[in-house]
Amino acid sequence: MELQLRAASSFASPKQRGRLRHYSGRNVRCPSCGHDDSRVLDSRAAEDGAAVRRRRQCLKCDTRFTTYERIDELPVYVMKRSGDKEPFDRLKIVAGLGSATKGRPVTAQDLDDLATSVEDAMRLTGGDVTSAQVGQAVLERLRKLDEVAYLRFASVYKGFDEASDFQREITLLEKRTAAKPRKKK
Repeated sequence: MELQLRAASSFASPKQRGRLRHYSGRNVRCPSCGHDDSRVLDSRAAEDGAAVRRRRQCLKCDTRFTTYERIDELPVYVMKRSGDKEPFDRLKIVAGLGSATKGRPVTAQDLDDLATSVEDAMRLTGGDVTSAQVGQAVLERLRKLDEVAYLRFASVYKGFDEASDFQREITLLEKRTAAKPRKKK
């Protein structure tokens, strides 16, 4: 992950702020005179901890300006069964989950949280993941959220053709969710 600084001059108009350049490295150029040395006057968390906001002052012209430091996340790519490679799209997961949870007591926020959890897990594995890894991650989390939705999703994902496929999956589901007997002391 690479840190990037985005300079936002305190005197820049909203239109100018929209065209800000990205700066990387320690030194940040003054938006007024272009000098590349400044001192930090104030530093605090911004955007719910996703960025660091710094008030700076140019050492040459004394202009004060604001910079934001954010982490640039590396993209995750999914390798499809066909061999195609495409960027990870969490909206595809949400759409699939929407179909599986239709009519079930699952909120849109639950689906969004599940998709975010899957995306975070895939990001931790590194650059490229397989569609099978994504599907397994969705199934694991969906089983904990709603068992009926899990069966619906599994039937499409695993390509169930017969009623025996459903029965086999229900048996596996019961084994995973069965309470374990407590050991006596």
